[in-house]
Formats: sequence, C-alpha cells, structure tokens
Amino acid sequence: MSDTPSASLGPSDNVAGDAAHDASGHPAHVILLGIPNTGKTTLFNRLCGLRHKTANFPGTTLESRIGSVKTEAGALRLDDLPGVYSIELNQHEARVCRETLEGSPDAVCVVLDATSLPRNLQLLGEVLRRRLPTVVAINMIDLARRRGIVINTEAMEAELGIPVVAISARSGEGIDRLTSALTNPRYARTTMPSGADGERAWVDQLAQVAEADTAPLDDRLTDRLDRAFTHPVLGIAVFAIVMTGVFWALFRLATIPMDFIDSMFGQFGAWVAGVLPEGLITSMLVDGVIAGVGGAAVFLPQICLLFFLFSLLEDTGYLARATFVVDRLLRPFGLPGHAFIPLLSSHACALPGIMAARAIPDRRERIATILVAPFMTCSARLPVYVLLTTLLFRDRPALAALAFTGCYALGALAGVFSALLFRRTILRGEGRPMALELPSYKRPSVRDALMSAWDRGLVFAKNAGSVILAISIVLWWLAAYPVSQPSVGSVVLTQGAAMVAESQPKQAEELIAQAEALDATAQLEHSFAGILGHAVEPVMAPIGFDWRISIGVLSSFAAREVFVSTMAVVFTGEDDIEGAGVFERIRDAKRDDGVTPVITRATAWSLLVFFVLAMQCLPTLVLTAREAGGWKWAGLQFVWMTGVAYGASLITITICHAVGVT
Repeated sequence: MSDTPSASLGPSDNVAGDAAHDASGHPAHVILLGIPNTGKTTLFNRLCGLRHKTANFPGTTLESRIGSVKTEAGALRLDDLPGVYSIELNQHEARVCRETLEGSPDAVCVVLDATSLPRNLQLLGEVLRRRLPTVVAINMIDLARRRGIVINTEAMEAELGIPVVAISARSGEGIDRLTSALTNPRYARTTMPSGADGERAWVDQLAQVAEADTAPLDDRLTDRLDRAFTHPVLGIAVFAIVMTGVFWALFRLATIPMDFIDSMFGQFGAWVAGVLPEGLITSMLVDGVIAGVGGAAVFLPQICLLFFLFSLLEDTGYLARATFVVDRLLRPFGLPGHAFIPLLSSHACALPGIMAARAIPDRRERIATILVAPFMTCSARLPVYVLLTTLLFRDRPALAALAFTGCYALGALAGVFSALLFRRTILRGEGRPMALELPSYKRPSVRDALMSAWDRGLVFAKNAGSVILAISIVLWWLAAYPVSQPSVGSVVLTQGAAMVAESQPKQAEELIAQAEALDATAQLEHSFAGILGHAVEPVMAPIGFDWRISIGVLSSFAAREVFVSTMAVVFTGEDDIEGAGVFERIRDAKRDDGVTPVITRATAWSLLVFFVLAMQCLPTLVLTAREAGGWKWAGLQFVWMTGVAYGASLITITICHAVGVT
C-alpha cells in the first residue's frame, strides 16, 4: 500500500497502552462496531455471556447492549453499537455511532466479515480516520476457509499497525486472542485518505494485502438458493410457507405458557382475595394490580417466542432474502420490505410488531409502520370475533369463517392504505432505496436466539409494564367507584338464601350467585365507567351502541378481549362467557324500552367492523409513544384509528338498514 495516499502517524503515537482501565480507574470503555450481518452481536454474546443488559441510546429507540468482558488485566465495558454500512451516512443509526465515537472511547473493535472482506473495509477506514485505539476482529473465519478464502492477518496487521485477530464468534475460535488484544489496542500507522478515489484505492489495496492469492470455491448451492428465495413468484410462495409455519408455532406453542401465566395470576389473585379481608383495598390488589400485571405478562410468551423464531430465521440468512422479495409489494404504499415482518408479527400481537419496526432504517417509514401495525388483526380480537360472528351466524360455520377472513382482509387493507396516506402527507419524503447485505447461509445459534428473546421480553416488561399497571388501576377505579348499595332484588335473594340455607343448601348457593350477579350489574351501571357509558351513548347511538355496549367498548381499551367478559357482566352479572345460558342472555337482552334487542344483526355487523379497525389497546398506545418518539404519535394513532372505525361502522349500519338487515 505504499502508493496509496494516507495520513500517517508518528511511531510514538502508535501505542495506545493498557486499555483495561481508564484514567479514573473505571473499566475501560470498548466500542463494538461493524456493518450488518457480520456476526457482531454473536461476538458480543460470546464475549459477555449473560453479563450484559439492554438499554436505549439517549434520545433514540435504538437498543444498546452493554456488557462486561473479563480479561486477565481486569474487566472491560463493551458497548454493542447498531450495525451500519458507513458512519458518515445521514441515518439515525450512523448518527448514534458518530456521537458515541466522538465520546473518545478507550478502544474500538471493528468486526469484519471474512467471507466478504472488501465490502467491510470502508467502515474500517472511516474508524481509523478518527484516530482512535483500534482492534480488528475478522469474524466467520471458519466459513471463509470452507469457501477457499484465506485471510492474511499478519500482513494486514503489519500494514495497519493495529491488532488483527481472526475469529469465529460462533465456535469460539480466536476469542482468547481477541480478548487479550482488547486490553492492548493501538493507533493505526496509516489511515484512509479523504476523497472517493483515494478511499477506493485504499480499500482495494488493503484487500489485496489481506486476502491471500487463493480462488474462492464455487458455491453453486448458495446461488441456487438465492435464485429461489428472491424470485418474484417462488420467493413469495416460500415466504408464505415459512411465515405460516412461524405463526402456526406461535399460536400452538405460545398458548401453553400463556394459559399457564393466566392461570397462575388467577390463582394468585384468588389466594390474595382469600387471605385479605373483603374491601376496596383487596379489590384494588386483585382486580387492579394483579389483574393488570397478569394482563401484561400474558403477552410475554408471544413476544419472546416470536423474536426467538425470527432470530433463528435471521441467523440462517433467509430473512434478508425474504425482506428483499416483499419490498416490491409494499413500495407502492410507501413502506419498505423491512415493514413486512412488523406487520406480519402484529397479527399475533401489535406489541412485538411495533418493537420489530426498529429494524426499519428510515425514520419516516418506521413511524408509518408503527402507526398502522395495530390495524392488523391480533389474537386479542379473536374472542370478540367469535362472539359477534356466532351472533350473526349461529348455525352457519362456513359463513362465520368467511366473516373471519373478511376481518383479517379489512384490517390489512386499512393498514396499507393508511400508510399510503401518512407517507404522502405528514410523513412525506422519498423512501430510502433498499440497501441490503445478503449474508451467508449458516446454521443458526439457538443460544443467541434465546438471548435475543430474553432481551426483548425484558424491554417490554420494564418499559411497558409499569404504565400498563397504572392504567389498569385507573380502569379498576372507574369500575369500582362510587360503591353502589345492594339492589332490592339482591337483598330479597340473599334473605331467601338465608332462609333455606340449612334445608336446601344447593338452592341457597344458587340464590346467592343470582344476588351477586345483580350486585355486579348494578355496580357497573352506577360506577364511573357506567356513568361514562351513559355519557357517550349519544355519540355511539348512530353506530348502534347503547350505554351497555359503550361500557364494553370503553373497558376494552385495557385489552380488546375484555369486551367479551364485560358484556357477560353487564347482561348477566357473570364474567364467564361460557357459563350456562350466558350467550343466549346476551343475544336476547333488550334495550331500556324492553322490546328492541340490544345487539341486532345490524348492530353486530357495526360492532364487528368497529373492533376490526379501532385502537382499543392501551398497551399498544404506550409502546407506540415509546417507539415512535412521543405521545403525539400515539395520540395521532388513537384519533385516526378511532375515526376510521367510527366512520366505517356508520357506513356499515347505514347499509344494513338500507338493505333491510335489522
């Protein structure tokens, strides 16, 4: 590289010294940097194991993994920065990397991919130009050997004057040498010059020095797989099959821990209710705190399993190919291929879908995806769909199934067209072209996938859980206050139960259950939630909702599936929709005039459309505010989705009345 123009450092500037501790005696700060798909996070996990935590960079939603690396010279603090192709780009991730490097870390470890070394050297040159103590880790050296690629680390180290270590983060090869090198980083002897031509010449000549004169083996299998996975038709078919398998596993496997968590919190709540005396404090703990925490925790298995499966797919190298294929489908709506995974994930739950949007590089495209993700039909809507389609098609399962399919299609269409509107108005701007590195195919790491799932679960539990708990307590308070007195009917039933308790204990239990049902219905009607239901009834009346349905709509903001149990309580005083006769009593319930059914066929259609499109999930709003960068986006999401739902419900019930459906 003697003919390459470069900036030179004096010999005395070449040594950085022991980086195990900084001047204050604290563990030295080491930055881990690399382009996407170089195995950087795998290396981080290998170095740190479980000695790490996940946080956000200040002012961003980008995750920072911060870990501790044990060395003979002491512990190092290791920061895993987002993967970037260049730290000079005008991107959110690049800005985070630049600001971190400007903080003068004690060392920078640049991770390069041994199977495609020339494409990695531009980033290395940009780091060296900042004159920071540096170590180079050439990862996936085992894959390079299998492909006939030989990396001359000694020649590269002699040319640059910094430690260059060949490693395999997956197998652990070279990790000990890298750990030792991290405690003794060095300043580069030469750096990449400025100017496009000089940079190109520097990269080309360094690649010639680093790669020995060996021809890579012909990898026809990779070429054949790429042709299949990126084909406009076959690629989409393969993607559909893979995603069907993922969501089959999600719905089949996640239900087991979800049911366990739900049962565990239910039993814990029952135990607390049995230990503590009856009263509002006990009710707050059982129906507010425990039920609120349980309502949030029940989503954790879905979130963790989804990210575990996606991490495995990403590690194999397949997910990058799938993203490339789907890009051409979503581009007309202003969304990139990266958005498909978040939108698809949202069919299980909008929470992991919104969290998955972090992978979208462009900020405007990322926010648009977050805003429309809740339009996708999530599993929490399914109990509502079951109730309403059963009311509409009691003995016609084929039509009920068709209605289910229509709900999924309506939500998806509303989502993509809303994204198109946002991208042409408040989020206007040219979409970023798809720049995607197709990684090598390799065996996925179960260990890394488990750690990714663990990280995502902790992020959700820490950031969303506390707000969800507070909201749940507020909703409990609205339903519990003011405390209503027992109704006359309840008093009569209780007295009757006392009279026959000794002679007919079973009948006494039935009378007490009826009395409690009457009290539960009266309490809900006269509570603040009931008052709100009556207050919003004039607004809801045009779309067919009376005050009782309005209570169900309001209560479902805690979670959509709460609507079903709320309807059971309102109409029967019981919260079990599967109880004897409960469904029939909901179907036959009359309005205040005693004649008109509360839920007519037209009302059921209107209610079904409303639940397909409305934003009725406070946990999702909380996460939107966090991931999009403020409550203004959550507010916009709520107003837009509620407005679309109301307008569509109004059109639906109007059409029903026009064609004679009552």
